[in-house]
This record gives sequence, structure tokens and C-alpha cells, in this order.
Amino acid sequence: MAWTAVSAGGGDRANEDLVAVHVRGGITDILVLDGATSVAGRDYVDTDGGDVAWFVRAFEAALLPHLDAHTPQDAAVPAAIEAVGADYARLGAAAAAPVHAWPIAALTWIRVQQDEARLFCLGDCKTLLRRPDGTVRDLDPWINPQEAVLQRVLATLPDDPGERKARLLPLLRARREEQNLAAAPSVLCLRPAGPFAARRSALRLVPGASVLGMTDGFYRLADPYAMYTPPALFDACLARGLDAMLAELRAAERGGGAAGLSVKAADDASAVLWHAGPVISHNPKEHAWTTQAAKP
Repeated sequence: MAWTAVSAGGGDRANEDLVAVHVRGGITDILVLDGATSVAGRDYVDTDGGDVAWFVRAFEAALLPHLDAHTPQDAAVPAAIEAVGADYARLGAAAAAPVHAWPIAALTWIRVQQDEARLFCLGDCKTLLRRPDGTVRDLDPWINPQEAVLQRVLATLPDDPGERKARLLPLLRARREEQNLAAAPSVLCLRPAGPFAARRSALRLVPGASVLGMTDGFYRLADPYAMYTPPALFDACLARGLDAMLAELRAAERGGGAAGLSVKAADDASAVLWHAGPVISHNPKEHAWTTQAAKP
């Protein structure tokens, strides 16, 4: 069961994505985290790397003790968030930061055990499955209802970046408060008011299948830039590799061909490509790999 991954920041701040692969006791845990860009105007916990990068790193670290065969995903995620929230309060941020400054993230957690994969999804990361016959299936076909609202707003804004940001900021801050205070949060947040409204699914993996997990920054190649269909994107990742696809994405962003389609000209972009071996069996070998949320 081989895999490869890529993760890179989209600007001069820290990379707020995180991709991690942990293998232990015959279980593979694949984490794809996409921290939502802060709308606070300042940081309260980490003035060097930023609060959002701190949040995704802290969550992954807090989740590690719960990556075992006996702890279900529904129990592990709240336990990890409780620990992260306690750290946030201990560092003094909870009292000082307004609600719109509390960091949030999208999370897709894929747990593979023998020939079964279980998905736990919050937010808008994307996961595709490619079967040995070449057909591609979207394992989490969720559409963010706020994206259509944002696109309508973007279409009315002037070209000047400063004016666009000033017009968008009140809307984005109000939305961030809603996400943090929701009774059933649809994103990973610091202080959930109730159980996470995670999307869960399970499927059997046949030998030769592949899974491609992405943050929305990497998936821009398909949506909204329409440079690839989802099946063509998967095929290109297999044929050319994730690094080459990331380079193509950055070239398109630098060229300005996708201007106006997104709030940010270039977003953090991450992907992990995992392959089921010809024989899926118990493998006791343990290893771990995590991207570093550091400045590019």
C-alpha cells in the first residue's frame, strides 16, 4: 500500500494546510486538513506562523493518542479538539480573541483497515476513488452552500484588491462567527457547541484501487478553474505525480487565467495519493509522515 503527498503554501504566510499519514498496527490513518484563512487581522497564539497553522498542527498532535483500533473517529475528534481548546485557553487566546478570530479548518480523515475505508469529513476537502477499471467516484460529493453566495458577491466587486477585501471582510467575519457558534458544527472548530455534523461513509477497497484526497486549493485544478474534470485530474496525478500537478496549478495562478474566480489569487494546496496493494493484508509495520505547516 504505497502513497505520496504534497503540500505547499500559496503566499508569504505559513502553510495552513496539513497532510499526515500514520501507519500502525495494520491501520492507515490519512488526515487532510485545510485551515481557513484568518479574518481577524492579527494572531493571538502564534505571531510567527499564525493561529490557523498552529490550530491544524495542534489538532494533529492531539489526535495522535487516539489513533488506535479501539477509538472510533466520532470519539477521537472531539477528544482531540477538547485538548486543543484547553491549550488555546491556557495560552490566553480564549479571553482575548473575538469569535471571528477563533481558527477553524476543514478535515477529511480516511481510516483504512484491511480492505475497508472509513471517511469522517468536515468542510470542503475533496476525496476521489479510482477503481482498477479506471472509473472515478467522488466519495464525499458535498457542495458548500456558502460558495454560491460568495461567488455572487465576488461577481459584483471591483477589480482593486484592497477594495475587494474591504467589501468582503464583514461578510467573512459574520460567516466565521456562525461557523464557530453553530449547534452542530460543519467544520472543525475550537469550542463546538454540540456534536460535529460530520459526513461519514464506509466502503470496501478492492486491490488496485487508489484514493486521492485534496484540499480545495489543490482541487482548484478541477473547480473552479476547470482545467481538468475530476477523472482527468486523477489520471494526471497518477501519470505525472502530485508535484508536477502543483507546479501546473501555480503556473496557472501566476498567469492570471483564473482571476476573479476565488477570493485568494493562490491558496495553500495539498494532496495525498494512496494506492491499495494487489493484496490487502495486515501489516504491522509502523511509520508516520506529516507535512510541516511552515512558510514556503
